[in-house]
Amino acid sequence: MAEQNWWQRLNSGLRRTSAAITGAIFDLASKRKLDAAMLEEIEEVLIRADLGVALAGKIAAAIGEGRYDKMITADEVKAVLAEEVEKVLLPVAKPLVIGGARPFTILVVGVNGSGKTTTIGKLAARFRLQGYKVVLAAGDTFRAAAIEQLKIWGARAHASVIARAPGSDAASLAFEAFEIARREGADVLLIDTAGRLQNKAVLMEELHKMVRVLTKIDPAAPHAVLLVLDATVGQNALSQVEVFHKIAGVTGLAMTKLDGTARGGILAAIAVKHALPVHFIGVGEGIDDLAPFAAKDFARAIAGMES
Repeated sequence: MAEQNWWQRLNSGLRRTSAAITGAIFDLASKRKLDAAMLEEIEEVLIRADLGVALAGKIAAAIGEGRYDKMITADEVKAVLAEEVEKVLLPVAKPLVIGGARPFTILVVGVNGSGKTTTIGKLAARFRLQGYKVVLAAGDTFRAAAIEQLKIWGARAHASVIARAPGSDAASLAFEAFEIARREGADVLLIDTAGRLQNKAVLMEELHKMVRVLTKIDPAAPHAVLLVLDATVGQNALSQVEVFHKIAGVTGLAMTKLDGTARGGILAAIAVKHALPVHFIGVGEGIDDLAPFAAKDFARAIAGMES
């Protein structure tokens, strides 16, 4: 995928977020000179855009710096917004590095409907292009649709899929998948998991059990725990990070469904509150619509700036 093509997709995907923020601020700024009341209103706009109270306050203060009792321009607002968002995202923009362990085991967690299984398929395709031998494990054993979906993605990505009948024990499947992946000389093992948050206790025990059986084979496994978040859920994503971090020890994030959502600002709020590495973002359903997270590109897209 060409870099410019990716930028266009990202910019288009975050257009609703940038329009909601900059449009409201410009409306305010065009009517009067900057004062304390306007800065409060700007802060409220940023909070409504899911950027979080702390970051919203910081951005509003930065916009106000040296500009009191003056008219502010659209470009000034965009530049400050992009700069402040980039500052909080730069420390968390980290690639997912496939370490020396083989198979390098990635437990992929997240609520049902977040794009978890699709993300696994896209990651498998990415890793295959990088020359890795990849095995997928259909650990969301309660949903027949998730098992079938993973098989389809496996075929598309040329990765083998370990799956059992719906209702099989997920931890046993994870154990078996690890053994098979190791025996076959696989470089990467991606394990899908259930995401039924309706019953946290059951989900917690299932994920704990999966981690326990993997640790028995390799004390360092799983080598990464990737949480897939759906950008469209806004503030709910914050509580999902808390729940899954507590349950499974999340090591990094992938955010999906940034294509057209007005809730993209939540990624910045998560960065401020949890400081977890952000590895990937997705802006579509295609196999190549997942890319490593770049803080500057994301910040400029949120501010509605050109590439």
